[in-house]
Amino acid sequence: MNTIPSVHLADFLSDDPIKKQKFIKEIGNAYENIGFVALKGHFLDDKLVEDLYQEVKNFFDLPLEIKEKYEIPGIGGQRGYVSFGKEAAKGKKEGDLKEFWHFGQYVEDNPALEAEYPANVIVEELPKFNEIGKEAYKMLEKTAKYVLRALALHLGLEETYFDNYIKNGNSILRPIHYPPIQDEPKGAERAAAHGDINLITLLMGAQGKGLQVQNHNGDWIDAMAEPDELMINVGDMLSRHSNNKLKSTIHRVINPPRELWGTSRYSIPFFMHPISDMKLNVLENCIDENNPKQFEDITAGEFLDERLRDLGLKK
Repeated sequence: MNTIPSVHLADFLSDDPIKKQKFIKEIGNAYENIGFVALKGHFLDDKLVEDLYQEVKNFFDLPLEIKEKYEIPGIGGQRGYVSFGKEAAKGKKEGDLKEFWHFGQYVEDNPALEAEYPANVIVEELPKFNEIGKEAYKMLEKTAKYVLRALALHLGLEETYFDNYIKNGNSILRPIHYPPIQDEPKGAERAAAHGDINLITLLMGAQGKGLQVQNHNGDWIDAMAEPDELMINVGDMLSRHSNNKLKSTIHRVINPPRELWGTSRYSIPFFMHPISDMKLNVLENCIDENNPKQFEDITAGEFLDERLRDLGLKK
């Protein structure tokens, strides 16, 4: 497969069982064959997207000493600001050429989970930043819920199988700024080749060239979305849970050609995580004589902790 398939969420949400089944089949095939899909019909309206990008640019334009005030020690970068070059892909010593921010879950009716997650960080200088971030978080979470419902049906599970695991889940909205490149990067990339940790990732900002996906033949292909599409990929948690039936695809953000080094790039992924005590044990109906169990039993929380250490975000 050398192109990213495009699907429309309205088909899944329609009352027409044929359209719904078509969506399930298309998204299921995409995730079995390449691990990425472009999705139209999500719940982010144009105004919200425009406002979010403006607030994100406003934040990254702040002086470094102000941004660093929001870098919180001891929480593995899970909330607030993470400064340039701090995160490196698993197995890579060079830090990625990016700085980013994390919005986390807005827990409802669950004091235990509220105590488990770090609090969201409020940016005093930008009164609308947190409000717009929260609204975008909610709409992306809502979109992700329906994508996971389609994938549950594709895997032969009950449609709402994932619902209770993702309600108040440890999901993250990460606005990223790839600043202009000043010097020869010496092996560093805007985002080195990696797989995502979580269940699924919903990415805003894949309109320009840069994001590349590795297909099953090992070829790198450009993943470019239309302005009204989100790029959505499977993460390692869902790959483990489905015994690699659904593929967590290696992807990267390459550096632009030298003549474009002076430009910034912004992208905003939403990492859909479940609650930490969800068991990621391989689903029984994804095991057969041709596909023996490939992964050890582990919880989402244990797996996340392991991977944050791999990334250098946790000691």
